[in-house]
This record gives sequence, C-alpha cells and structure tokens, in this order.
Amino acid sequence: MSEEFKIEIVNPEKSFLVKEDASEVVVPAFEGEMGILKDHISIISFLKPGIIKILSKSGDENYYVEDGIVEFKNNNLSILTSSIFNLTDLDKSKQQDLLKLAEEEASNPEINDQSKYLVDQKLEVLRSLN
Repeated sequence: MSEEFKIEIVNPEKSFLVKEDASEVVVPAFEGEMGILKDHISIISFLKPGIIKILSKSGDENYYVEDGIVEFKNNNLSILTSSIFNLTDLDKSKQQDLLKLAEEEASNPEINDQSKYLVDQKLEVLRSLN
C-alpha cells in the first residue's frame, strides 16, 4: 500500500512545486514543527519562518519559508506562501541580504510583540543556515 501523498506549494507568482510522491513533510507551524504523513488528520495552520522538509521517493528537498498557511485534507497538502526559497538555490549573498533585512526589521523601536517574535524566528533560522 502506498504511503505517499500530494503536496503543492503556491506563491503569488506561480505554482511553485507539485509532487505526487511525498512520504513525509515537516513544516514550521506556529505550534511548532509539524510532521505530516499520509492519512494525517485534516489541519489548517499558519507558518512561521523556518524550513519545510519534504521527503519523497524522488529525493529530499528543503525550502526556507517566511510565512504562509498550510492545509492538509484528503491526503493533499497545500502550502500558500508569499516568500519561499529552495535551500540549494539560496546562495550566501541572498542569505546575507535576507539576514540584513531581518536585522533592520528587528532593530525598529516601534515593532510590536508579534512582529518581534516572527523576526526573531527569521533571524534564528537564517543564522542557522550559515
């Protein structure tokens, strides 16, 4: 019996990724890292900055995401995000640019608590990539 399910990642420009053979996906949900396997209960959650890990027969992939919504229903995982990068394509200069923007955002004295939390998450993830 197949233990695979479909994942689709969509960003504003296009359908970013579609895979039919995912065996496990780990997403950085607000509640914490969430592992999703075939026949997982239906969920809807918000994403925080982190790494999406996709394990599949066609190869494992890792993506940096800053925000989004994840929905799993009927063995279809949908991720909607405004900002996603494949870690294999994310060169050092792009990482440094993202890190610099996050540091500038964090240093804003008028930042609210929720935004501060998200920026701190972003900084932690981006620094861990180095």
